[in-house]
Amino acid sequence: MSAASRRLAVKLGAALGATFLTAGFAGAATFPDHPVTLLVPFPAGGSTDMLAREMGAKLQEKWGKTVLVDNRPGATGTLGTSMVKRAAPDGYTLLVSSLGPFVIAPHLLKNVQYDALKDIDLLTVAIQAPNVLVVPASSPMKTVKDVVDALKKSPGKVSFASSGNGSSDHLTAELFWLQTGTSGLHVPYKGGSPAITDLIGAQVDASFQNVNAVLPHIQSGKLRALAVTGDKRSGVLPNVPTLSESGIKGADVYSWQGVAAPKGLPPALRAQIQQALVAALHDPALKQKFADIGIEIVANTADQAQTFQKAEYARWKQVIETRKITAD
Repeated sequence: MSAASRRLAVKLGAALGATFLTAGFAGAATFPDHPVTLLVPFPAGGSTDMLAREMGAKLQEKWGKTVLVDNRPGATGTLGTSMVKRAAPDGYTLLVSSLGPFVIAPHLLKNVQYDALKDIDLLTVAIQAPNVLVVPASSPMKTVKDVVDALKKSPGKVSFASSGNGSSDHLTAELFWLQTGTSGLHVPYKGGSPAITDLIGAQVDASFQNVNAVLPHIQSGKLRALAVTGDKRSGVLPNVPTLSESGIKGADVYSWQGVAAPKGLPPALRAQIQQALVAALHDPALKQKFADIGIEIVANTADQAQTFQKAEYARWKQVIETRKITAD
């Protein structure tokens, strides 16, 4: 190739590169020009749905375009997550989900239709909240030590309610048993509400529930809080110790929700959406509303979120395999 030909090739390459770069920024600059869907892979009414609706309202204000919440429950959250995997990577379909589909369900279910670490692009961990170990108000168990003593006295008989197989509250109980060398009786329900109802009625002995779900019942005296699972005390339960303070190490757990997109978003658009999500989550009114029920805003970067996801993915894989947990 002659020197003139090489110079022409370089100029053409630079022009094409500039064209693609401009097109990428132009796409981000015009986003969104029609409604955006926040797909929630769970029924309406739960913590994840609440996050999507509160955050969606702030995004709608910022973007000046409709933001829809689409509830697509089924298969422990993997049905809706699979739909997001198949959606176009154009920013118009985003996943708002709890940790289950990101780090738990892939180890529990056969034939999950996505690779959680490769097919879904986690843009931010939006919020987190500890679980809280609660017992009925009438329970003789008044401390974590009482619970451990009861488990050791009657292996496999102290009942722990959960919102379902593979849920955060279920796996927290499994981790608690693992770290204390005990075993209890897992009683799965179809959702948190019926589990909490039976707990209040003393039909079951204990449960690790999301703090925001049981806070009103703790405050009204219907349930007794024995410990929170975070690495620090909860702002809404300042007098309740952590599990670590109660002598149980290695059982720090947060229930968390993240926002993700199908893999392949153009970099400029990906950055724009992530920044919009963080701005929405840091809205003072939204932050206060969540803080009042014990939920912390995380709103981290995509790199931080994905590093965290990988650690959580490995952690729950180990717990599930060690405890031989199934989704049946």
